[in-house]
Amino acid sequence: MKRLGIIILLAACVLACRRDASIAGKGPAEGVREPAVAGKFYPSDPAALRRAVEEFLREAIPPKVERPVALVSPHAGYIYSGQIAADAWRQAQGGGFDLVVILGTNHTSPEFRGVAVHPGTGFRTPLGVAEIDRGAAEALIAADPGCAFQADVHKGEHSVEVQLPFAQVLFPKAKILPVVVGSPDPALCERFGRALATVLRGRKAIVVASTDLSHYPSSKDADRVDRVVLAAAAGLDPAAFRAAIREEMSRGVPGLGTCACGEAPVLAAMSAAKALGATRGVVVSYANSGDASIGDPGRAVGYGAVAFAAGPGGPDTAALRNPAGEIPEGPLDASERKALLAFARETIDRYLATGTVPLARGLPGKTRRPQGVFVTLKRGEELRGCIGRIFPEGPLGRTVGAMALQAAFNDPRFPHVGPQELPGLTVEISALTPMTPVPGAKDVVVGRDGVLLTKGGRSAVFLPQVATEQGWGRDEMLDHLCRKAGLPAGCWKEGASLSVFQAEVFAEGI
Repeated sequence: MKRLGIIILLAACVLACRRDASIAGKGPAEGVREPAVAGKFYPSDPAALRRAVEEFLREAIPPKVERPVALVSPHAGYIYSGQIAADAWRQAQGGGFDLVVILGTNHTSPEFRGVAVHPGTGFRTPLGVAEIDRGAAEALIAADPGCAFQADVHKGEHSVEVQLPFAQVLFPKAKILPVVVGSPDPALCERFGRALATVLRGRKAIVVASTDLSHYPSSKDADRVDRVVLAAAAGLDPAAFRAAIREEMSRGVPGLGTCACGEAPVLAAMSAAKALGATRGVVVSYANSGDASIGDPGRAVGYGAVAFAAGPGGPDTAALRNPAGEIPEGPLDASERKALLAFARETIDRYLATGTVPLARGLPGKTRRPQGVFVTLKRGEELRGCIGRIFPEGPLGRTVGAMALQAAFNDPRFPHVGPQELPGLTVEISALTPMTPVPGAKDVVVGRDGVLLTKGGRSAVFLPQVATEQGWGRDEMLDHLCRKAGLPAGCWKEGASLSVFQAEVFAEGI
C-alpha cells in the first residue's frame, strides 16, 4: 500500500509537471500578457482610454434585456466600432458580474484550430491588469478535452484585448477568462460551449463573443448583408446562423471576404448561452465603418451588438429597421442646426482627447438627408480652417462630422487645431443646396450664390458668404476664384464653366 501511494504521488507530480511544462512551453505560467494593440486600436494613455470608454457608454443604447447571459460585441479600432461595442457592454451594466469570459477569434495563428485558454495570471491594458480566474481556466481545461493552455495564440490577438477596457470600467473587481476559439467547426463550438456552461453554472458570469461582421464590401452592401446575419444570430440557432453566412457568401457581393470574422466565438456563445438558460436574442444596434466620420463608404466593415438572455418573445430585431417616416423637406430648424453644431464640436473634441469620434446617430429630422456641407472654423473673424463636400455623400450629420475633422486637421493652409485652442474657436456650418449650372457670370448674384468654377481640368469653389465677408464685387470674386484654381485672373471670361448654389449658414453663438 505504501508503494502504491508513492506511485500515485509520483504520477500526480508527473501530470502536474506536464501541465506546467505545457504552459511554460506556450508562455509564462505566472505572467501577465502585455497589450499588443494599445495605441493602435484604442488609446494607450490611461486617462484618454477611460474617457473614451465612458463617453461611449454614456451614449450607449440602454439595456433591452434583464441580466444577459452572453453578448456579441465588435473588436475593431474604437474610432470605428467603439460605440457599437459599448452598446453591447451596456446591456450588462448593473449585472453584478464577477467573471467575464471573452471569446476571441483567431487572426494570428493560421494553423491553430482548437480552443486556447491563456495560461497566465492576467491581461494588462492601460487601465491596469485584469486578473485571470485560474480556477475557472483549469475547470474549463478539465471539462473539454479540446481546450488547452496556449499563450502563443493570444500573444498578438486583438479580439480579446479590445474588449477588456469595457470590462475594466464596468466591472473593476471582476476576473476574466480569455479564450480564443480557433475554428467555426459546429461540433467543436457546440462541445466547447456546453463545457463552458458547465463551468459557469451558478457563477455571476457574462460571456462576450468578439466578432466583426462583413469585410470589405461597400457600406450599402454591408448594411444589407450584416442585417441578415444579425437577424440570424438573434434566433439563437447556430445552424441558421451558419446557413445565413454561407448564403450571403454565395451571392458574390463585391469585396465581401467574410460575413463574421468571429463566427466561431458566436457559435460557442450561442451554445453556452442556451445551456445557461437563454431563450432569445436581441439585436441592440448596428453600424458599419462607412457610418463613422472617418470611414470609407466604398470599403466597409460591419459591427453589431447582440444580447442573449432568458425570457419570452423570441428574437428581437427591431433595431435593424430603418428609421421610420419620410425625411421632411425645407430649411433646417433651430433644433437641427443646434444639434449639427454640437456634433461638429464634439467630434473634434473627442478626437483630440481620445483619438475616437462619436457616431452620428440620434440626430433629428432633416439631418438624415443627403446634403453637401462645409464646416468652417474661425478664431474671431480670422479663418482657422474650412473644408467641405459640394455634392451629397451620405447623411448630412455624418458629413458634418467628417468635414469638422477635415477642417480641424487636414486644411493644408493651417496647422492642426490643438486642444488648448478649440474652446476659443467658433464652428460655422454651411448646408448647401444642389449645384445649378449657369450660362455666365451675369447670372451669379454676390451674397446669394456660392460659385464653382471649372476650366482646363482645374476647379475651385467659394461659399456664398466669402465675397460679402471680403467686400468683393462679382468680377473681383471671380478673379480670386480663378487664382484659387491655379489659373490666371480673368480666366472666367472665356471657356470656364460656372455653377451656383446657395447655403444655409449658421454658427455657434448666433
